[in-house]
Amino acid sequence: MLIRHLEFFVTLAEEGHFGRAADLCGVSQPALSLAIRKLEEDLGTPLILRGQRFQGLTAEGEKALVWGRQILSDYRNLKSDLNGRRVGGLTGVLRLGVSAAAMPLMPEFCAGFERRNPLTRTQITLLTAAEIQAGLQDFSLDGGIGWLPGQGKGMTPLWRTHLRFACRADHPFAEGGPLTMADAMTQPLCQIADMPVKVQAAILCSGLDAVLAHLRSGAWCSLVPDSFAALLSDTDDIRLIPLADGGAPHTLGGMVIPRSPQTPMVRGFEDALAALSPAQGNARQAQEDPT
Repeated sequence: MLIRHLEFFVTLAEEGHFGRAADLCGVSQPALSLAIRKLEEDLGTPLILRGQRFQGLTAEGEKALVWGRQILSDYRNLKSDLNGRRVGGLTGVLRLGVSAAAMPLMPEFCAGFERRNPLTRTQITLLTAAEIQAGLQDFSLDGGIGWLPGQGKGMTPLWRTHLRFACRADHPFAEGGPLTMADAMTQPLCQIADMPVKVQAAILCSGLDAVLAHLRSGAWCSLVPDSFAALLSDTDDIRLIPLADGGAPHTLGGMVIPRSPQTPMVRGFEDALAALSPAQGNARQAQEDPT
């Protein structure tokens, strides 16, 4: 079995289209089909459902896709490790899934990671906590940064965040003291979809940038993590108001899938997380209290 045949198969499964997969692999469609047939012969089972166009994977093909991603991830990490040893440092791309609430805090992480690994690049994808976990499991991500579901192996607490009620300065709640959650819920809310608490909102957004755009209009309010303050400019007339019953702080941190041996890229990610993580593993405040 050739690695490139496995790459062709995984690309086809992910694209769901022979033409796009062939273009991405830099081969003709007949060459792509021939390579996948050779892979099926080597494995002794059909992997794809054939028709006039791509119709999906067989049950065996679904299993092969999981194994294929893992094999390709290990192969690429092997190449990166050998190349890094030759050139004197870690090389390749760090693939991160990041929750919306953690995005304003990423420059701090990226600066530290780049100082330690100047020959690498970092690819950041905005994902929910569930999507990050799925990406770690299927090897499409090296690591994740977002809401931590708890404590355990592979999790590094970094930032402790509280929720704030956000509104424009001309809102009736803007000059008051701490609000109750019940008061906040009486307002038209625009929220990020990935929240650590359940919130009924009229508008759900994937990122905090979209929430900020709605806040600036004055027609909506929001419940945001205090990391949101990093997105506000001097010209933003937005107020962040504490919640009297906001509960315990929520923790943002790094996530990996524990493996032995761990890949060089994930080891580099963990080293950068450890440099950010406070002593005794106590997550620090994400921002100075904006109030």
